Amino acid sequence: MQEVGTRSSQYGLERYDIHNVNEVFWNLPTSALYEHVVRRREGLLCHEGPLAVTTGHHTGRSPNDKFIVREQSSAHQIWWGKVNRPFDPAKFDALYHRLLAYLQMKDLYVQDCFAGADPQYRVPIRVLTGTAWHSVFARSMFLRPEKGKTVDHVPEFTVIDVPQFHAVPKVDGTNSEAFIILNFGRRLAIIGGTSYAGEIKKTMFSVMNYLMPQANVLSMHCSANVGAAGDVAIFFGLSGTGKTTLSADPERQLIGDDEHGWSDRGIFNFEGGCYAKVIRLSAEAEPEIYACTRRFGTVLENVTLDTETRMVNLDDDSLTENTRAAYPISHLDGFAPSRVGDHPKNIIMLTCDAFGVMPPISKLTPAQAMYHYLSGYTAKVAGTEKGVGNEPQATFSACFGAPFMTLHPMVYAEMLGERIRKHRANCWLVNTGWTGGPYGVGHRIKIAYTRAMIRAALSGHLDKVKFEQDPVFGVHIPSEVPGVPSEALQPRNLWNDGPSYDAKARELAQRFAQNFEEYSNVSEEIRASGPRPDFVAS
Repeated sequence: MQEVGTRSSQYGLERYDIHNVNEVFWNLPTSALYEHVVRRREGLLCHEGPLAVTTGHHTGRSPNDKFIVREQSSAHQIWWGKVNRPFDPAKFDALYHRLLAYLQMKDLYVQDCFAGADPQYRVPIRVLTGTAWHSVFARSMFLRPEKGKTVDHVPEFTVIDVPQFHAVPKVDGTNSEAFIILNFGRRLAIIGGTSYAGEIKKTMFSVMNYLMPQANVLSMHCSANVGAAGDVAIFFGLSGTGKTTLSADPERQLIGDDEHGWSDRGIFNFEGGCYAKVIRLSAEAEPEIYACTRRFGTVLENVTLDTETRMVNLDDDSLTENTRAAYPISHLDGFAPSRVGDHPKNIIMLTCDAFGVMPPISKLTPAQAMYHYLSGYTAKVAGTEKGVGNEPQATFSACFGAPFMTLHPMVYAEMLGERIRKHRANCWLVNTGWTGGPYGVGHRIKIAYTRAMIRAALSGHLDKVKFEQDPVFGVHIPSEVPGVPSEALQPRNLWNDGPSYDAKARELAQRFAQNFEEYSNVSEEIRASGPRPDFVAS
């Protein structure tokens, strides 16, 4: 075995029973990894410096291929069900041994990193990959140790990611040739059969969702930024709702775009990078993120390019709608170097409403915030997951991130409610989806309007205006927002046919009520914070 780079002197590959591999590349810098990517024909170097890679037929997450080993140390805490499906420990051991056999005489890339920007809560991790470009991804997405500190790095969790190794479902007990399996007892996750790099990132998020609440830290699927006065805002939302786009604000510093913890010290980013959807991204609408797609160190997933000029084409969805850019957060001009912030002053819950009936912005009471956090209503947009077609699909995803929540949603909800009350945070529900009619009839709310509404909420302007209670959903709609036509604030006004709006609103209200039936143990105050009962009744 030949080793290149700076390895840990305390914790080598023998700890994982990895032997007889060809070359091991330890903590290579991005420039060296670029050379490996090009030499191994894993990707192409584009005009102005990013890497372009393709992920084959796996162009999104594979939720049906994710499992958690049912083992003694964690089994009593896991939220078992369709999200977290159990995997037999003996099957895990057998699959792992097949993976070890596959790795013999293969190259391996290692990145020693951290998850969690707050030194008090950060988790040392290691990511072993079978491809150089996944090592670039890991190096961008996670926090790097200080120079020279990797020699004594002892990981508390390890991800082994080998896209070229495929499971045999009948033998291994997996759902398909792809697999993402977490073993909390062994502090180990294995990923195979898929080149989609997002599985690495979301696997570690699932791990943090298990570890952080045990340290009294609320783990959150949200972006966060901070204003000049130190006021922090967090943005909950599923993929496609605008977390990354709306938190990249030139007037505020970005703390992070996707995953955070909220401790008794404030909030902190779990990551060191961003993973943004870039399909049809424009320099006019999203200049900060657009600029990152032209930077050295950015990995572009499934973005096409001109083979002669090597210039990228962000408008081409021929490979997938879910084109992605992974880049260090330092690529952005306005980022918070510490990646930490105070307790949030404003909490924004983003929904992409395909029914076209939710207000573009509304204020929530603390109980309503708990209701909508547990509901997690949005529409899945094309490409983010396997099996989602071209039309958005209405869905409810607890905590705005159910696929990654390893504990029961009530664990996170109770922590959020306690923090909202303690720190008196303002809570808002923002619809970035359709208005004037449902998908196919109405149109997406203008991003300029959404930005103006969020700016008004964060600046305190909406503290001075009157609110009117929505007759269906009970949320409170502001009477005016600077830069937004007043008629656009009331969704029914923009429909050509009022009764059609009422019917569609009633349909969504009933879906909310049906989904919330699984939360039988919540307080009556939270339960009563959903749509009005007369709209829910059939």
